[in-house]
Amino acid sequence: MAPSAMEGVVSTRDAWMTLPPPTLHPVKEARFEKYLEPQTDGRKRALALPQGQAAIVIDNGSYNVRAGWSFEDKPRLSIPPIMSKYRDRKLAKTFSFAGQDCYADTTARGHIRNAFEAGTGIVSNWDVMEHVLDHIFIKLGMNGVEGGIDMPIVMTEAVANFPYSRKSMAEIIFECYQAPSLVTGIDSLFSYRHNKGDTGLVVSSSYSSTHLIPIYNQKPMLAQATRLNWGGWHEAEYLLKLIKLKYHTGFPGKLNASQAEQMVRDFCYVSLDYDKELSGYLEWTGLEDRERIVQYPYTEEVIIQKSEEELARIAERKKESGRRLQEQAAKMRLERLMKKEEELEYYKDVQRRLVDQTKKETKRILDDAEVKDEAQLEKIIKELEKTIRKQRTKDLGEPEEEQEAPDFSLLDVPDDQLDEAGIKQKRQQRLLKSNHDARARARAEKEAEKARIAEEARLDEERRTNDLEAWLEDKRQARLAKLAQIKERDRLKADLGNRKSLASQIRMKNIANLASDTPTGGSRKRRRGGDDDDFGADDADWGVYRSVAIGANKGDSDDDEEGEEDLEAAVRALEADLLEYDKDFTYENTLEAQNDWSKSLLHAFRYGPRPFDPSNPAETHRLHLNVERIRVPEVIFQPSAIAGVDQAGIVEIAGDILNQRLMGLGGEEYRDEFLRDVFLTGGNTLFENFDERLRRGLMGLLPAGSELRVRRAGDAVLDAWRGAAGWAGTGECRRARVTRQEYEEKGGEYMKVRLPLTLVGERDVLTSDIGA
Repeated sequence: MAPSAMEGVVSTRDAWMTLPPPTLHPVKEARFEKYLEPQTDGRKRALALPQGQAAIVIDNGSYNVRAGWSFEDKPRLSIPPIMSKYRDRKLAKTFSFAGQDCYADTTARGHIRNAFEAGTGIVSNWDVMEHVLDHIFIKLGMNGVEGGIDMPIVMTEAVANFPYSRKSMAEIIFECYQAPSLVTGIDSLFSYRHNKGDTGLVVSSSYSSTHLIPIYNQKPMLAQATRLNWGGWHEAEYLLKLIKLKYHTGFPGKLNASQAEQMVRDFCYVSLDYDKELSGYLEWTGLEDRERIVQYPYTEEVIIQKSEEELARIAERKKESGRRLQEQAAKMRLERLMKKEEELEYYKDVQRRLVDQTKKETKRILDDAEVKDEAQLEKIIKELEKTIRKQRTKDLGEPEEEQEAPDFSLLDVPDDQLDEAGIKQKRQQRLLKSNHDARARARAEKEAEKARIAEEARLDEERRTNDLEAWLEDKRQARLAKLAQIKERDRLKADLGNRKSLASQIRMKNIANLASDTPTGGSRKRRRGGDDDDFGADDADWGVYRSVAIGANKGDSDDDEEGEEDLEAAVRALEADLLEYDKDFTYENTLEAQNDWSKSLLHAFRYGPRPFDPSNPAETHRLHLNVERIRVPEVIFQPSAIAGVDQAGIVEIAGDILNQRLMGLGGEEYRDEFLRDVFLTGGNTLFENFDERLRRGLMGLLPAGSELRVRRAGDAVLDAWRGAAGWAGTGECRRARVTRQEYEEKGGEYMKVRLPLTLVGERDVLTSDIGA
C-alpha cells in the first residue's frame, strides 16, 4: 500500500486525540430536597379577604400536584402524586410519607405508590390521592381547622374524565374534608385563559397524554377535541427501552424511569428535519458536539503510582530473585543428575557381578538390588542412560549423541522358539516398533506437508506471474469464502446464545432425547424396563453427542480459538496479496479496517467518537445519548413509524381538525380564525424547536398564503394553575361552584353529571356538563 494512503488511515484513526476532553453530565433522578414546614400565613390572608374571594387552587397533574392560594401568583407546593407507607417492626411504628418526602428514606423508596394509573391522567388509587391531599392541606396550614377545610376548592382534571373518577373526588372533598364548595376544570383551558386566548387551537402535551382542543369565542368545542396517547411518561419509558436495547450486553449502572425523565428533559430536542438530521447524526465529524454523555456513579480502582526509582528497585529485586531461583533450580537438577549417575553406576556394578554366577547366586544379587530379573535390570540401565544423556544435553550443553537404532530382532522369531522372558521381550519390542513407526510416519507427513506447501507456493507464484488477473480473482473469491465462514461462525455463536433459535432448539431436543427412557431418532431403542442398553453398537448413535457438543461452549476451547485464528490469519494473508498486487483493493476494504472502531457505526452509536476501554470503570458507567435525543421527541409527530403507536401524529391530528372538521362547521373563514392562534401548553411542549416544527408541519397541510400563528404559553408548566387561580375569585367561578349542601341533597350520583368540566369565562357560555 502506498505510504500516503497509510498515513491518511492513521490520521483518521487517531483523530480522536485532537478532541477536547468529553463533557460529562452527572445522572439526575428524583430525590428529597428539604423538609417543608406547614405555612399558616396563607390561611390568615385568606380569612382577611371578603367572603368568596379566596380559594385553594389545586392543579391535580399526574406528574406534579401544584397547590396554593388563589390570591398568589404561584403555587406554594409542587409535589409528585405519590405516597409511601411501611411498618418498622423493631420500633413497632408505621411511617407514611407523601410527595418528595418519599425519597427521604431508603425503605420508603421501595414502597412508593402513585395515585394515577401509569401513563394516564386518571386517578386509580384513591388511598394515595387522599394521602396526597392530606399532605397538601397540612402544608397549607389547614391542620388546625376544626371540622375540615373551610375554603372553597378549585381543581383541575383530565379531559373527558370518567364520571366515577369525578364522583369519587367529590366524595373525598365533601365527606372527608367537609369543603364548602368544589369546582373542576381542564388545565389546558385554564392556561389558555391566563394567556388571554379567545379563539384558537389549544395543543396541550403533558405527562400522560396530548390533547388538541379547538376554542371559539372562549367556548371549548369538546366534541372536536382529539387525544394522542403520548406524553412525558411514555417518552421516559421509550428512552429507557432504547437505552437497554443499545447496551443489551448489560449496563453496570442502575437505570430507572426517574433518571430517564431527567434525560428527556435535559438533553432531547425536536429536529426540524428529522430524516435528514438522523441520516448524518452518527457521522464522526461533529459527533462529540451532538452527543451527551451521562456519567453514572462508579467505584474507582485506586492504583498507587510509584516513582521511577522505586520501579527500578522493584525490577532489580525481581531480576535478582529470578537469578537466585534459576541457580537453585540448576543446583537441584545437577544434584538429581549426580544421583541418577550414582544409580546407573550401582546397577552397572550389579550387572558386572552377575557374570559367571550360578542361578542361585544371581537370584540373591538381584534380590539385594530389588530387581526382578536380568531383563528388568537391562531395562533400568537403558532408561537411566537415556535420562542422563538428555539431562546432560539440556543442562550442560553437551552435544547430543546419535541414538542407536532400536532392536526389533525378536519380532521375526516364532513364539515357540522363545521362552517366557523372550516372549515378554518380544511384546515390548512390538510396542516399541509401533511407536517408532508412528513417529516415523509423523515425520514423513510433516516433511511431505512442508514439500506440499512449498510446491503450492511455487505454483501460486508461477500462476501470478503468468496470469495475474485470474490469480487475483481466485484470491478475491477465496477471501469472500473465508469471510463467509467467519460470518457463519459468528451467526452460530449468536444463535446458540438465543434459546429460541433453531440451533439451540435442536441441541436441547437432542439432550432431552438422550435423557429419555425411550430415545428416538437412532437405529436402536432402549427397551422399557430392560437392562439391554445397546447404545453405541451402531456408529450412528455417537453422532448425537457431536451435535450436542458443537457450540456448547463455543469460544471456550483451545480448538475453537485456533480455528478462529486460522480463519482470520488466512484472510489477512489473502488481503496482504491483494493489497500488494490489486490496485483497486485498499486498506479500507480489509477486515481490519472494517473491524476498526473508528470506522464502526455501532461503536459511534454506543461509545461516541472516542475509543472505549472496557477495563476502565468510568467509561463502562457512561451512557452516550446521540440519536435518542431527536428520536424520543419525534414520536409525537410520527408515533406509528417510530414507536409503533397506532395513532396519527400531532400534525396530522391538527390538520384533520382544521381542514376537515372546522371547515365542515363554518367554512374557510371560520377555520382561519383558529389558525391565527395555535396555542402550546404543557411541560411536554418545552422541547427546543417544538413550535417551529409544528408550524412547518401545518404549513404543508394548509393552502398557500394561509395566516398561521403558533405561540407558546408564558409558562407552560404553571400557567394552568395561574389561570385557575385568576378565575377562582371571579363571579363566574362562584356561580359555577357546587356546594356541600347541593352534594348532600342530591348525592354522589348527581355529582357525576352536574360537576362542571371546563371553566374559562362566562358560565353560560363555557361550562360544559356531562349530562348535556
